[in-house]
Amino acid sequence: MRRWDAVLTRYAEELVTRGLSPETIRHRVRECERFGVWLRRKKPAPNLEEIGFQMLVGYVKARSGFRAKATIAGTVSVLRCFGEYLVREKIWRKNEARWLKGPKIDGRSHVPRRISQESLQKLLAAAGTSYGHYHRHLWTTLLVVLYSTGLRRGELDRLDLEDWNGAESTLKIDGQKTGVERTVPVSESVWRCLEAYLPWRHNVLEKAGALNETSLFVNRFGRRICGERISVSLHKLARRADVPLVTLHQFRHTCASDLLESGVTLPFVQKVLGHACVESTMRYLAIGDPERRRAIEKHPINEILAQCGGQP
Repeated sequence: MRRWDAVLTRYAEELVTRGLSPETIRHRVRECERFGVWLRRKKPAPNLEEIGFQMLVGYVKARSGFRAKATIAGTVSVLRCFGEYLVREKIWRKNEARWLKGPKIDGRSHVPRRISQESLQKLLAAAGTSYGHYHRHLWTTLLVVLYSTGLRRGELDRLDLEDWNGAESTLKIDGQKTGVERTVPVSESVWRCLEAYLPWRHNVLEKAGALNETSLFVNRFGRRICGERISVSLHKLARRADVPLVTLHQFRHTCASDLLESGVTLPFVQKVLGHACVESTMRYLAIGDPERRRAIEKHPINEILAQCGGQP
């Protein structure tokens, strides 16, 4: 196990070279570090070449206690990717992790949680009373952009100033997750929020001596706001607004379901969200399908109750 740290360092360097996001790299390296700690506890500690299928199964079992299926599936996925790297480095002859079976996860089995209109109004009101003029503009703009575009956390984190086209009212979203860039148009109200925020952003950067900062959204020190920091601050804002726990991804769910409920076509919602396949977008029909609501309005029970005077 003496070589473990050196191998893990080279693996992290390869992930950087491949262009993976810093958050993804941290997640994979952290999981591999946990695996290394687990291996070191075994007596005697095995060499890298001695790690076999049964050891991998033992580690997954040890990590599975009281954890969600998604967490376990993520652990299995990281082990498979790390195994492929070990094979490329000729440390393993074959990737034993390839035959690991994780739990079956069907994203359509759960109805996506969206934010109610009342909660959105409370969040925007709380953002408007944040301490300091800059934070009021920053958080109002962040909430509006999240709700109107359905950005993923990483996409929001990586937004640069050059990605905003004020003349055309569009945001360019990188394709780091799907491999395909997309351009999302915004409404006039969102355009006004962004344009009102930009002078305050410039003042903060000028005060911090960081005019070269490329990020669209910056903190009061003139540095890029990371997705984790936005998530933590959003939870605080939700508590202050006295609304149920809100996550960044719930804005994505809310954007998709509200667009569908307003009659926007499924292919357009797919383009806005950046889904690689329309099946991923169809899960939002469970909560935002206007056709289903109109179908229920034609149910015979309505006519029967009308004839009975609405009485049971």
